[in-house]
Amino acid sequence: MDSIERHKKFTAAGTDIEAVKQLNKNSGLSYNAAKALLARQFLNKNK
Repeated sequence: MDSIERHKKFTAAGTDIEAVKQLNKNSGLSYNAAKALLARQFLNKNK
C-alpha cells in the first residue's frame, strides 16, 4: 500500500471523500452561488 492510499478517507459506505470533494469543486456554481448571481444580474438590469 503506497502513502497515497494510506491517507485516503472513506465513509462507512466506502465512498472516497477526497474524490467527492474534487468532483464537487469542479461541478460549477452551487445553488446559493447561482441564486446570488441571478439576483445581482436582476438588480443591475432593473436600475
